[in-house]
Amino acid sequence: MKRDLAKTLSFLSLHFVVGFSVAYAFTGQAGVSSAIALVEPMANAVVFFFHERAWRRADAGLARDHAHGGDSGRRFAFHC
Repeated sequence: MKRDLAKTLSFLSLHFVVGFSVAYAFTGQAGVSSAIALVEPMANAVVFFFHERAWRRADAGLARDHAHGGDSGRRFAFHC
C-alpha cells in the first residue's frame, strides 16, 4: 500500500511538471500554466471515471451476449 501511494504521488508530481512545462511553453505565463497543470488532472479523473463505466457496461454486454449464444464478442479484436 505504501508503495502504491508513493508511485501515485510520484506520477502526480511528474504529471504536474509536464503539464506546467507544456502550458508554460505555449503561454509564457506561470500563473496560467499552474492553473492548467492543476485543473487538467482533475478533468482527466472525471473523464476516466466515465470511460471506465463505459468499458464496464461494454464488458457486461459482451458477457451477456456470450452467455446467450450470441456472437457479438467477435466484434472486438481483444478480450480482457
